[in-house]
Amino acid sequence: MSRRILVIDDEEAVRDAFLLALEELDYHIETASSGEEGLQKATAHKPDLVFLDLKMPGLNGIQTLRRLQAAYPDLPVYIVTAFAQEFMDPLLEATQAGLFFQVAQKPLGTKEIRIIAQSVLDQLQRY
Repeated sequence: MSRRILVIDDEEAVRDAFLLALEELDYHIETASSGEEGLQKATAHKPDLVFLDLKMPGLNGIQTLRRLQAAYPDLPVYIVTAFAQEFMDPLLEATQAGLFFQVAQKPLGTKEIRIIAQSVLDQLQRY
């Protein structure tokens, strides 16, 4: 069974970079251009891993993260952002509220994207 990865980012170039990085691996990749669209796709088919942008119009990454983990408390989420410093307070509040996530700094190269995906999804297979 192929693992599902959902990439939520408002920038098409970023979504395309993730698709290119992961296309050769045996994963089902879906993309969403907003938090709202990402939540719809996650509700329709639970992902095994989410790559999530922080700074998006509409629902930002923190709001999207809260809703994703309300539905799926065990869902691995990697927040991928160039604005970690700008969002430090909301990120700290999210961890204090019991949300679990990892943070990766943009830009991510193909190698980093693959390493993150493979390490998270390989770990899921063990459990």
